[in-house]
Amino acid sequence: MAGTPEARGGLASRNLLGGWAWRGLVGPRLVSWSARNYHRSRSPAPPSPTASTAPPPRGDSGANSYGQLGLGHKEDVLLPQQLNDFCKPECVRRITGGGGHSAIITDGGGLFVCGLNKDGQLGLGHTEDVLYFTLCKSLLGCPIQQVACGWDFTIILTENGQVLSCGSNSFGQLGVPHGPRRCVVPQAIELLREKVVCVAAGLRHALAATVSGIVFQWGTGLASSRRRSSLRQTLPLFLTAKEPSRVTGLENSKAICVLAGSDHSASLTDAGELYVWGSNKHGQLAAQAAFLPVPQKIEAHCFQNEKVTAIWSGWTHLVAQTETGKVFTWGRADYGQLGRKLESHDSWKLKKQDSSFPCSRPQNSPPSSLHCLTGATEVGRLPFPWGLLGLLLPGM
Repeated sequence: MAGTPEARGGLASRNLLGGWAWRGLVGPRLVSWSARNYHRSRSPAPPSPTASTAPPPRGDSGANSYGQLGLGHKEDVLLPQQLNDFCKPECVRRITGGGGHSAIITDGGGLFVCGLNKDGQLGLGHTEDVLYFTLCKSLLGCPIQQVACGWDFTIILTENGQVLSCGSNSFGQLGVPHGPRRCVVPQAIELLREKVVCVAAGLRHALAATVSGIVFQWGTGLASSRRRSSLRQTLPLFLTAKEPSRVTGLENSKAICVLAGSDHSASLTDAGELYVWGSNKHGQLAAQAAFLPVPQKIEAHCFQNEKVTAIWSGWTHLVAQTETGKVFTWGRADYGQLGRKLESHDSWKLKKQDSSFPCSRPQNSPPSSLHCLTGATEVGRLPFPWGLLGLLLPGM
């Protein structure tokens, strides 16, 4: 099977439950479906006193070409299947997935992994695929806070703020510039000397936000994306670095969360501002330019002048939640990723911008407004997934 995101199984597979076959949308739009929990790359948010605290049933469905569902086989699954009891349901803290591998963090900080492992991205000391969620024993005694799964690598954040990495290093995505082409056991990224509070991983790049709000990026994936866009801007160092390099353009803000899509990055600040950079091929950056080499803030009026409190990133789309619980989605939409129906491609017309959403956008973007998702306190615990790379799995 081809090794591209479009052809390979895992996160890049089309949602088996269907979706709307329409184009993308540039600029945030309100969403009108009802949602309660939303696993994917997201910003930290305090639990709501009104949110349900009962643990959902733990089950998997979707593409399973490499055993990434942890069910003991490699057959695709159309309906959710309950996992074997490798830990108590109420002990699952985080779930995340990459190009063909998955990871679960328990309340005790244990890391369980399964799926594709040809580059050692599972951190188990070998390169054989794993069909069941398996404890990463090399990290015993080192509680894990967060894990971000890239296409063929994994970034691990410990509870004491140290960052580890394993898997492919072909594009410098492990943050170890003189390291081997791959690493099968998690190794520390020594150049991140300050305590880290959030990590993210994309196709071939990774990010980290420190306790003081500084954002670092490494891996050459976004530089490759810029070359494909035929643009000739001079690239900042952090786009070509194979070791953690400070992201310029964020000096006057304090990041509390970083996110990564296939070829884009994002940072949420403590002031509720959202900055984005990288590829804008599908309008996921809410900008006119095809590529943003440095961070650009998405203006507050795009979110109806409300602060953003939580943010998630899919492969080529984003989802934001504001302080009053409104949910906005934008970016690629041809597999229903945005959770709402768009105008047909045949009916697209250049219209005057809606005053409620005065964000800039290419002329082929359908300028339509949608009703607000009112009363939402947390996006996540959906009864079913939707769309291509539809944000059920946090970490990419």
